[in-house]
Amino acid sequence: MKIYISSDMEGTAGVVDWTQCLHGNPEYGYYRELLQNEVNASIEGALAAGATEFLVNDSHSSMQNLKPATLAGNARYLSGKHKPMYMMQGLDSSFDAIFFVSYHGSMSSDSSVLSHTYNPRAIADIKLNGVIVSEAGLNCLVAQHYGVPVVLVTGDETTRIETEVWSPDVRAAVVKESVSRLAANSMHPVEACTLIKSKATEALNNLSAIRKPAISMPGTIEITFHNGDFAEQATWIPGTTRTGAKKVEITDSDPLNLFKRFITTVILSRTIVE
Repeated sequence: MKIYISSDMEGTAGVVDWTQCLHGNPEYGYYRELLQNEVNASIEGALAAGATEFLVNDSHSSMQNLKPATLAGNARYLSGKHKPMYMMQGLDSSFDAIFFVSYHGSMSSDSSVLSHTYNPRAIADIKLNGVIVSEAGLNCLVAQHYGVPVVLVTGDETTRIETEVWSPDVRAAVVKESVSRLAANSMHPVEACTLIKSKATEALNNLSAIRKPAISMPGTIEITFHNGDFAEQATWIPGTTRTGAKKVEITDSDPLNLFKRFITTVILSRTIVE
């Protein structure tokens, strides 16, 4: 059994501030260890259910947060800041299941710690087929294309709810309760890892009952930016339609193409520095 793991960092138990999860800050080293432990807990849970092969796609910030030599399960490690498929780089139809570890809520959510959707400096809101969507939901487009179920997500309660919209059978390890965008009541790190391990095992033991994402196609992604400059720039991508002063829409009949076009918009938005 082959498992694909996309790891972020904001959803880690104890993380509540950007200084804790960005390179160059004094606290970063400690909190990256907590993330590493949660990723390893998911792998250990999968091993207990019979998984034999793992790819961990480091998907947070510069995407070089984990320590390869201490990854459990002899996992392969995909890292580096430029990946055309971003948080879903490396996924293909050879995988049996997908884990989203240390994920977070969407920018539109009420009180998910460090909530954002791909680029917090540019993007204020994203909807997929008229429904508010998080990074997990957008990443389900790639899962759908390759026919691989999303079976585990870890983070806060908002993350669970927003992921279930697109993968209703996903097992969730809720490791903290968000109080606001910058505060949370977190489980002890050891207890968080125990929960993640248990939920990973549970998910794979029930793999046959977990439905794959089935997002209606053709699909439309509607992006609301913080200002009109981002919207204007997004229209440089063929097929992107401006629908308001700060809004654009992207429509495609193929989930993978829709995701790629969205990611191109995100990458382009990073060229504007406010």
